[in-house]
Amino acid sequence: MDEFLATQRDRFVLFLPVFLGGGILAYFAQGTEPDLREAASVAVASLLAAACAWRWACARATALAAACSACGFALACLATARAPPWPPLPRTAAEITGKVTLVEALPAGDRITLAAPSLDGQPALPRSLRIRLRGTETTPIAAGETIRVRALVRPPPPPDYPGGWDTQRDAFFAGVGGYGFAIGPAVIVHGRAGGFWAAVRGHIAARILALLPGPRGAVAATILTGISTAIPPADRAAFQDSGLAHLLAVAGLHIGIVMGLVFGGVRLGLAAWERAALRWPTRQIAALAALGAGLLYLLLTGAHVPILRSFAMAGLVTLGVLTGRRALSLRGLSLAAMLLLMAAPESVVGVSFQMSFAAVLVLIAGFEMARPALARIAGAGWWPRLARHAAGLVLTSLLAGAATLPFAAAHFGRVALYTVAANVLAVPLMAAWVMPCGLAALALMPIGLDWVALIPMGWGVQGLIWIAHGVAGLPGAVLGVPQTPSWGLACSAAGLAWACLWRGRLRLGGLLPLAVGLASPYLVTVPDALVGPEAHVIALRAGGQILMQASPAASFFETGSPALVWGAQNALPFTTLPPYVSCTDSACRAELPGGTALLLRETGTADCTAGVIISAAWLHTPCPGAVVDHAVAAREGAVAIRLTGAGADITTDRMVRRTRPWVIRAGADLPMAKTE
Repeated sequence: MDEFLATQRDRFVLFLPVFLGGGILAYFAQGTEPDLREAASVAVASLLAAACAWRWACARATALAAACSACGFALACLATARAPPWPPLPRTAAEITGKVTLVEALPAGDRITLAAPSLDGQPALPRSLRIRLRGTETTPIAAGETIRVRALVRPPPPPDYPGGWDTQRDAFFAGVGGYGFAIGPAVIVHGRAGGFWAAVRGHIAARILALLPGPRGAVAATILTGISTAIPPADRAAFQDSGLAHLLAVAGLHIGIVMGLVFGGVRLGLAAWERAALRWPTRQIAALAALGAGLLYLLLTGAHVPILRSFAMAGLVTLGVLTGRRALSLRGLSLAAMLLLMAAPESVVGVSFQMSFAAVLVLIAGFEMARPALARIAGAGWWPRLARHAAGLVLTSLLAGAATLPFAAAHFGRVALYTVAANVLAVPLMAAWVMPCGLAALALMPIGLDWVALIPMGWGVQGLIWIAHGVAGLPGAVLGVPQTPSWGLACSAAGLAWACLWRGRLRLGGLLPLAVGLASPYLVTVPDALVGPEAHVIALRAGGQILMQASPAASFFETGSPALVWGAQNALPFTTLPPYVSCTDSACRAELPGGTALLLRETGTADCTAGVIISAAWLHTPCPGAVVDHAVAAREGAVAIRLTGAGADITTDRMVRRTRPWVIRAGADLPMAKTE
């Protein structure tokens, strides 16, 4: 027993960020906002308890776990308290003046972010606004300029289905107060002043799109600047369905390639200089140069959470090179996670944080276990070296794909089955051709010769697009997964952490919660019907088919919500009627496994004998049973309906999210500016 504890003693510290993240998740699971002073008091008391129990190993471990959890809870409370409140927004169009901090190219026009915007000459709002300009806009807008534009703005929308992605929470912590679209031309009030990196980013993206029009330029701009809004939806879907979506999310792979290329180039150059090779610490110099290149790439791509996490890891790797210690380790990953969670507690609920840390965690632990097997592929010739490289590439794709599978299933409702084959083809092309050409283009851009490298980069990007579409088009490339419950995703995360952070056979204990988490979508009862916010989308499911009715006001994300809840299936319109649905001029009657659902085409007299009555309009006819109409969906948010035979079990967005500072209730919680 003592020998067993000795082998695991140094692994407990790796779990500290897990406990810190658990405390943050406990905060977000609350139904009402906790008191910050109480949370801070508990955190301080737990830290004091940990200090007092330092002499006893078991007590110290327990106290540290409790202290990290309490501190995570308190840090999340503090992050919410520091966020500005929702600003009042007008119900009608307003003249908005603000400084442009970001310009994003969209397929149908640009979208700008305005900092400290003023509406109709009123005092500046504490939050930014994102405005989509008209597709016919002719005025070139650059970051740093102050503009004036007439636009309609609205608060962030609620989730498209109960338990779905919370756009309001995301915008709350991002400092965004609303979204809108311009109904008039943009006028530049003041020229560019400040916003250097945003201006550089916009200039580079515009230059790339000018030289490489179409999807090639959009993907190239994403790789070099992080601006991904210009990618057509069909190409974005192909990258996602083929398991290559990580190529479009600037993070660890990209900064790793950049720093690796700079490290190799600098070290090769110094090795070619006899004086430097004999007298200078070339390895350390190359590591510092690579770190500097990584910092520039971070600033150029927007310094968002995934790239910050990757740069933190890169800094630890560089520190390991400078001190002669192991460059990449679980301790380094643990430290990076702690720093990021303390700086931005809200990132733990984001898909980028979850997938990137899971991938790196499994890669480090997996190669730690596979190192003896890889070492057996020995030899000095080119054949063993090629075999080791191929084995490492396949193993990397397998480990990263397995690590991100639970999170991809939970957040996107689908799993790419051919991700290993796609990555084996695409990652070498990305590392050996696309990124080197991109870095050369950035270096040549100040002297106007960037086209020399951008055009070959476009060839490589076209190859990536071909691979994505080819793999995504294979039979059975995507497996649809029903909605994953929150407890299932937590089980998967806990199982991965347990399996990767312990040593030896103790790792096997993580397989059970991981298996439960993966099976959780099939262990819960899925709803029979969905009604989107304000009833813009109504969907029914039976017999493996989805029938959907969508109004013209429904967004792209709303129409895709049934596939996320029930798995990636094609939704059919109600004009294509299966045997269990019968329609008249006024209503459609669906005989579902749990009961009868009546979908009214318009307001009017309803058949109150149905298990649930659904209407996209306001239903004025009273019925004693369950009724979900436009009024209910506008007041309660999205609705999930499960027919039980004896009635309807209804879950609304209001029941799931309850009362939190970022939750906006229609016409209730958000103040609206007065209009004349």
